[in-house]
Amino acid sequence: MSAFYGTPKPEPDMIKLIHHAISRGITHLDTSDVYGPHTNEILIGKALKEGMRAKVELATKFAVSYEDGKFDVRGDPAYVRACCEASLKRLDVDCIDLYYQHRIDTGVPIEVTIGELKKLVEEGKIKYIGLSEASASTIRRAHAVHPITAIQLEWSLWTRDVEEEIIPTCRYPLGQGFFSSGPKLIENLTEGDFRKYSPRFQAENLEHNKNLYEQVNAIASRKGCTPSQLALAWVHHQGNDVCPIPGTTKIQNLNQNIGALSVKLSAEDKAELESIASAGVKGERHGPQISTWQNSETPPLSTWKST
Repeated sequence: MSAFYGTPKPEPDMIKLIHHAISRGITHLDTSDVYGPHTNEILIGKALKEGMRAKVELATKFAVSYEDGKFDVRGDPAYVRACCEASLKRLDVDCIDLYYQHRIDTGVPIEVTIGELKKLVEEGKIKYIGLSEASASTIRRAHAVHPITAIQLEWSLWTRDVEEEIIPTCRYPLGQGFFSSGPKLIENLTEGDFRKYSPRFQAENLEHNKNLYEQVNAIASRKGCTPSQLALAWVHHQGNDVCPIPGTTKIQNLNQNIGALSVKLSAEDKAELESIASAGVKGERHGPQISTWQNSETPPLSTWKST
């Protein structure tokens, strides 16, 4: 709505979309201070007036700043607290239901970051703590300090490397939109849409990845649904502890996403989809400037010297 997917959409339209989502039974809203930056939190805050706040669980994130085309990641205690206070103000709420560390600061022991988040829980400013793009070992270290409620990362037909270690530890659903439009998606991306520069959407990888889409599309036709609904349904079928977070700026797409709940997959359907996905997607999920769980290890707590 506010960043990374082309020009930000008109605020009244997005508030209408959020209200429509809530009216359809959507109860979890996910944002971040880097979306905009800051403007998406302000938008969400405006949308949750007049009794709407009580109808949803609200999640936001901290740790990433984006200036002059460069990302910076911080997890030191002072920054954690300052970000939380700022998000509370922009969202115009007294408490954030789920507060994520958006990316892991590899210069700060995870125990230090979680220790400050634990204080925010005790102060009633946040209810639950989450991590985004964290490795299995980082998750375990964090959980030893305070229970980690949620892990946010991409698990989809498009990206399944998390199944080896992270999912067993925990126990961008549509592949960044690829299964909604297929290879034609790249033709419609506007300036400001990060996917124009995503390795998986570049010409040297797109032809290979197009074959994946075509096979998924064939199964979707057989099931009487769209490829995006099929991709979402696959995530839904991974268990009741898995929650897709699909994003959209259009009411018709939101309704289509909700329709994925009605798509039922047999064991044979899942096996067929996973067989297609096992052929492998070409290209990394993100460019080198964006950190992921694969480079999220932090130094041991013994190395930390507070200032």
